[in-house]
Amino acid sequence: MREHQSVAIPVLNDSDYYGFERKSAGDFPFYREAPHALSAHRWVLILLGVALGFSMLTVPVAFFKTTLGGFVPAILFPLIPLAVLAMMVGKGWRALFRTPTWRDVLLMVAIVGANILVSFTVAISLQLLFKMNTNPVNTLLAGASDTALILFYLKTAPQLFGEEVVSILPFLAMLWFCHQTLAMTRKRAIITAWLCTALIFGALHLPTYEWNFVQCFLVIGTARIVLLSGYIITKNIWVSTGAHIINDWLLFTIMAALLGAHAAG
Repeated sequence: MREHQSVAIPVLNDSDYYGFERKSAGDFPFYREAPHALSAHRWVLILLGVALGFSMLTVPVAFFKTTLGGFVPAILFPLIPLAVLAMMVGKGWRALFRTPTWRDVLLMVAIVGANILVSFTVAISLQLLFKMNTNPVNTLLAGASDTALILFYLKTAPQLFGEEVVSILPFLAMLWFCHQTLAMTRKRAIITAWLCTALIFGALHLPTYEWNFVQCFLVIGTARIVLLSGYIITKNIWVSTGAHIINDWLLFTIMAALLGAHAAG
């Protein structure tokens, strides 16, 4: 089902890029004439794969609720949309992945610092006006044994990778729609797709935070804007994934330590 292209790859001028993008990383895949340009119906199928992957996290299967069984939906979460993508573009799915460099690792750390600063500032500001709900993970961390914590961290790795997959594929789909259908310039299409992806990501968290729209769209959405910058800068999903894992594992560790100290006191 892969698409074949006979057209030449269009050349981008420096003016087509934002200053924060690494021009050496090239352009985004799947949204322009080449490489691996996709049609509307193929994008629809990919987005259905994204929805199916996400649904694995909510399937009412008792085994999925167990400690070991929880790894199954966490792995299927990214695997399903990537499998559908591979059906659409063949080996072109590899365009999402590049070997990280030390420069990429430094960027991950910088993104984590920026995300924590921005997210906490937004959350504290909004907390003065609106009610903020607690992350359900805090309850799990409060009473978890050392073994349970290790398994929890291991399970969150593929799940956080999945969150990047189900963010980046809709981002590329929206980029295609804005550029090809709405005839936006590349720069305007990127900003529009970036903001729309943040809203979609926030919406996915509504059940987790008891349908708190302010918290999901402004706090979670803002965090998605910062974390997605890793992919937009480098065109490498490993960068945004690495930043996401470092960010959440750091917050989990701090929260577990605070809860443990509170219990001991």
